[in-house]
Amino acid sequence: MKVLKKATLKVRDRHRTKMERNILVDVGHAFIVKLHYAFQTAGKLYLILDFLRGGDLFSRLSKEVMFTEEDVKFYLAELALALNHLHSLGIIYRDLKPENVLLDSDGHIALTDFGLSKLPLEEGKAYSFCGTVEYMAPEVVNRKGHAFAADWWSFGVLMYEMLTGTLPFQGATRRDTMTQILKAKLGMPSNLSPEAQSLLRALFKRNPVNRLGAGAGGIEDLKRHEFFATIDWEALVNKKIRPPFKPAVSGPDDAYYFDSEFTSKTPRDSPGVPASATAHELFRGFSFVAPGLLDGPMSQSKETPFKSVRTNTGNFLDEYELLHELGTGSYSVCRLARHKATGHHYAVKIINRTNCDCREEVEILLRYGHHPGIVSLKGVHEEAGKVYLVLQLLRGGDLLDYIANKGRLSEREASSILRILVNTVAFLHENGVVHRDLKPPNILFASESCTPESVTICDMGFAKQMRADNGLLMTPCYTANFVAPEVLKRQGYDAACDIWSLGVILYIMLSGRCPYSTAPNDSPQRILQRISSGRLDFTGEHWSNVSQSVKDLLVDMLHLSPQRRPLASHLRNHLWLNPASHQHPSNHVQNRCNITQNRESVIVPGFQSKSDINANEKLHLKGTVAATFRAIAVSPKAAHLGPVGMSELARRRFKNKGTVRE
Repeated sequence: MKVLKKATLKVRDRHRTKMERNILVDVGHAFIVKLHYAFQTAGKLYLILDFLRGGDLFSRLSKEVMFTEEDVKFYLAELALALNHLHSLGIIYRDLKPENVLLDSDGHIALTDFGLSKLPLEEGKAYSFCGTVEYMAPEVVNRKGHAFAADWWSFGVLMYEMLTGTLPFQGATRRDTMTQILKAKLGMPSNLSPEAQSLLRALFKRNPVNRLGAGAGGIEDLKRHEFFATIDWEALVNKKIRPPFKPAVSGPDDAYYFDSEFTSKTPRDSPGVPASATAHELFRGFSFVAPGLLDGPMSQSKETPFKSVRTNTGNFLDEYELLHELGTGSYSVCRLARHKATGHHYAVKIINRTNCDCREEVEILLRYGHHPGIVSLKGVHEEAGKVYLVLQLLRGGDLLDYIANKGRLSEREASSILRILVNTVAFLHENGVVHRDLKPPNILFASESCTPESVTICDMGFAKQMRADNGLLMTPCYTANFVAPEVLKRQGYDAACDIWSLGVILYIMLSGRCPYSTAPNDSPQRILQRISSGRLDFTGEHWSNVSQSVKDLLVDMLHLSPQRRPLASHLRNHLWLNPASHQHPSNHVQNRCNITQNRESVIVPGFQSKSDINANEKLHLKGTVAATFRAIAVSPKAAHLGPVGMSELARRRFKNKGTVRE
């Protein structure tokens, strides 16, 4: 709801507000915010608009610093269609910047704020000096008159900023910035693709007549540019292309993506002093109701279903009683908690905000926690230094304890557990999420009976949405025994790293041993060296009773080359994961030596029979897993990215928030 006080509006702003209302009534496009109602009281004007739950593009840009070309291509294509619609109605937008591009709950854009938009004069030009200086076209800066081409220059500025995290023209003062816009040579980063550089040069033509989008072909010239060669424009306008980023929203009134500086305030509609008679006359006919809103009962409107998750800033300890500790992680501690009002028990992950930014984990749990193989998020509490994630209580203990108690699992049981894990990982990968820290301690049984069907992934702290245009992630984030070799080499990795981790888990389930660690006191360097070598051992009495098909599967899942590993979606259909396939094959020893041919086997102590399993064996298995944390402690650290407010982009924005008006 946009509220304006009539008495405080200058004469020029009164006309602009009326213009904004009229423009919002006229436009109707998939990528432009919709006006539902307009009405007035004696002292105020009200515009009721779409609530875009994903926040604005600036917030996402500040968080990620810059976007990949695939992300930028998607946003620019939707934005181009929105601008073209405005231009077809004779409207110059004139205030294009990331703050005015909102994201809906699915991740599609919606252009908003038409306070500076204008219908050009009879000669086809407007002469106002308005907008945000860094995004102004040269013809706006020199005040010689501008038309629709000015929006395509701003379009280019936005493209450059999304691709690089910086502005193409920015001086120490406003005057310096304007001088650069009029005269400075464009610095083109070499890391941009030739297609992106070509499009930027076509948009940054100082003569608006030569600017892409301003010619006789209009937007069709832009659509034909090689940068947009992969865009299906028909599918795009119908919102059939999946956005690169889907906001995590927990309900229709969720304001997760808006600054708490504003959302923490108590909403009040302050009294408005009645305006003058001339102002009242100007706003005659201001009221508006969007077509279709009164055609039937409001109950007929369809609302996107949301998970019921509460996010509040109240005192967590007023609502919950903390009990004993359930486990500890690198950046958090998990404790049992009882909800005081209902008596229900939950697992609460307590995260220190100074050491860890858990927003991505919360977003992923909000989006995908409805899957039966992923722990459910019940609520989020934020306090000064901590975040409390209230999670489903998984009562059956973790997979590592389960394996340690049994020594090793049968093929049938290991297959049943892996099948559940593969289905869950395939679901994450299909939605563009890589877990990156799959290991037995992060896999729990929801039921105390520890049935395979209750296997649940409980920790999404290192999970990440795939962002890069080539599908690769570069963050060196891992637990050493379970990490794929391409992660260690910092060469970039994709969803195949999760397949590697599943292979390690399968190896442990079948043998009771880590494939690359021989003792709890193994040094992190030795563990990492063994992982990088790709050596895999299938010797020992216990492996002689394992079928050839599962050994072949392990070789594929633990292949050094990520391209050679099977996809999670393909693993779903693997014969060994079919419950009917677990019979004792006659050829389980056949070609066993071929598996380890040309591989230098790691020497692993012989496996004892189940009756000989003792406390030392359990400690041995847990110790080799614990060694992974030592490996993390001494491994090269990822570059630290501080809070958004520390970024140069954010400092620049918050230092100069003001928009230059006419």
